Amino acid sequence: MTAARQDSLAIVGGGNISAALLSGLLEGDVVLHDPDRIAVVERLPDRAAYLRERFGISTPDLAEAVRGADVVLLMVKPYHVEALLPQLIEHVTAEQLVISVVGGISTAQIERGLVPKTPVVRAMPNTAASVGEGMTAICAGSFATDVHLERAGALLRSVGKVVEVPETQMNAITAFSGSGPAFFFYFAEALIDSGVLLGLSRELSEEMVIQTAVGAAVMLRDSGMDPVRLRAAVSSPGGTTITAIRELEKAGVRGAVMVATEAGRDRTIEIGAQAGSH
Repeated sequence: MTAARQDSLAIVGGGNISAALLSGLLEGDVVLHDPDRIAVVERLPDRAAYLRERFGISTPDLAEAVRGADVVLLMVKPYHVEALLPQLIEHVTAEQLVISVVGGISTAQIERGLVPKTPVVRAMPNTAASVGEGMTAICAGSFATDVHLERAGALLRSVGKVVEVPETQMNAITAFSGSGPAFFFYFAEALIDSGVLLGLSRELSEEMVIQTAVGAAVMLRDSGMDPVRLRAAVSSPGGTTITAIRELEKAGVRGAVMVATEAGRDRTIEIGAQAGSH
C-alpha cells in the first residue's frame, strides 16, 4: 500500500533528518511511498551506499535526481546552501515544489538562489518522524500557494503531525521543536543516572525510565489534561513527588529550559544571518 499521491522526490542531503523521513515513509508496517520514486543526493560514497542498502532508494548525482522531480527537499546544513543554490538553479524549474528543511534559512534566501517564482515551502520537522511521530511546522514562501502547502503537508503528515505557522515563528520552532527530542533524551539520561545513583542497575533504570517516558507522553497526548494538572495529580501533599519537584525548582530547571530554548533560537537566527552575508 502506498500514499495516495506519489510525487517523485529528490532529497538533497542524506543526513540524520533525511534518514528519519525515509524511515517514516518506508520502514513502517505500511510503506507510505514508493522507494523507486525517491532519489537522495549524498556526496559521501559510504553514506550513499548505506542509504541505498537500508531504504532501497537511488542515490544519483544532483542533476539526475532533481531534473524532473515533482518535489525537491533541501536537507543540508545551512553552511552548504551558498554552494548548493547555484547548482540547483541549473536544474530546478518554477513548476517544481522546493521544500527547505534547512535550519535558520528563510524562504526568501532560498528563493533568491532559484529561478524566479519558484514555490518554496519551509519546514522544520524533528527526528521523531523516523517512528511516525514527528512534529513539523511549515510556512509558505512568496510564491507558494495553499496547494503547495497542502502537498508539503500531505508528505510530512505521513510521518507525524504538521502545523502551519507564519515564518516569523520558524526560528523559535527550530530551537523549540526541532531540538525538542534532544531535550527529552537529555532529561531521560539524567533520570537514568539518578536511578544508578540510588542503587539500581543501569539496565533496570533504563527500562523503567523509557517506559515511564512513553506512558507520560501518552497521558499528555490522550488524557485531555494539561501538564500542570497531570503533575499535580501525582504530587500528594507532603509527598515524595512534590518534595522532589521543590528541588528542581530550587535548582532553576524551569528557567534553564527557557534560557536554553532562547539560546537555540538566537543561534538559529545567527546561522541564517551568517549564510545570508556570504
